[in-house]
Amino acid sequence: MVTAAESALDRALNAPASAPRRVGVFGGTFDPPHRGHVSVVRDVADALRLDEIVWVPAYHSPLKPDAPETPPEVRLEMVRHAADADPRFRVDDREILRGGPSYTVDTLRQMRAGPLADAEEVVLIMGVDQYGSFDRWREPDAIRALATIAVMDRGGEAGPETPGVRTIPVRRVDVSATEVRERVARGDALDGWVLPAVADVIVREGLYRL
Repeated sequence: MVTAAESALDRALNAPASAPRRVGVFGGTFDPPHRGHVSVVRDVADALRLDEIVWVPAYHSPLKPDAPETPPEVRLEMVRHAADADPRFRVDDREILRGGPSYTVDTLRQMRAGPLADAEEVVLIMGVDQYGSFDRWREPDAIRALATIAVMDRGGEAGPETPGVRTIPVRRVDVSATEVRERVARGDALDGWVLPAVADVIVREGLYRL
């Protein structure tokens, strides 16, 4: 039985020691994960020469207390399908297993003490809008100590210029989770918006319909 003590990433990486890795951590509600997510994290992986990108679907975002969400186990399934898009992508289910509000500082501490203990560098990937609210996150200074922050710069948006924070240009992809949900509600096709396996889950579960 899977427990919170051994997440999917732990099981994948608790193997004999290998060369030090540079690992990106990409968190979010992913409701649903879409092609924009895939595109921008690929760009970050390429720009920073990361060996892996770990997708971490949140059980519940503490900054969105009233937001309706698809059941976490369904979002986790969709993220696993999205992660099939690139061999560098991994999925970590520890926030789903942990339950409750998903605090990044807790996740990074667990990962740094566990499967990423031997990582040469851990890079926390976020958008400009997320970084704009970063000081409202739990223990932002501790997060800065645990990981380098990579802020994705889409379409020339101004990025931060502070120690420990890197601005990474990424291709602008005009896709958002909100737009995907709205397309489903209107009955529009999802071709080009989400990966086919993600679209299959949306149809199977009857997600986002009015």
